[in-house]
Amino acid sequence: MNTFIKSALIAIVFATSVASHAQWSGNIGWVSDYLFRGIFQSDSSAYGGIDYEQNGFYIGTWAADVDDGLEIDGYFGYGGEYGDFSYGIGFTGYYYTGNFDDTYQEINVSAGYGPVTVDAAFGDYENFNGPTQDYTFFSITAEHNGFYGKFGSFSQDLNGDYFEFGYGTTISELDVGLALVIANDDLVGANDDSLVFSIGKSFQFGPSQ
Repeated sequence: MNTFIKSALIAIVFATSVASHAQWSGNIGWVSDYLFRGIFQSDSSAYGGIDYEQNGFYIGTWAADVDDGLEIDGYFGYGGEYGDFSYGIGFTGYYYTGNFDDTYQEINVSAGYGPVTVDAAFGDYENFNGPTQDYTFFSITAEHNGFYGKFGSFSQDLNGDYFEFGYGTTISELDVGLALVIANDDLVGANDDSLVFSIGKSFQFGPSQ
């Protein structure tokens, strides 16, 4: 999932996690370049997802077109807030049609205070016919008034670091964003530096319970 999009969706989940009623939400959009955790995925990608949340518990799915088919993600977990402190734990699986990539599955944890959030993921990569690989991903993000900066790093069998700087806002009910992603040579991808434009729409639907 595109890092800018995913950051926005996580923020939406945490913002609604203290609500006492069930809520369905969705999102659709497009990115000029699809990158995930600093790794180039595809030129120009459309995406869409649907989520269900109740009392901090959430479950959802998200999909994007990649060069050889679709990426389809599934996730569930729990997130909440206590004053200025936010927290979350969940599971995410990344699945693909075609031969673009193989399955990733991971446990995600996060903690934030004020404008700073720390995320970690502990996962395994099925790696086609090769041996399964284990990886740990860590990131720290600071955000203020729509501007944000992020540092992310892989360790274990996958390695590489990246920086991301961007801005996101809402114009006429559309979510728009611009991000600069700077990755080192250890990360797999066609480009070390990418400027990404995104536009999307988030919405809620269905009756609350």
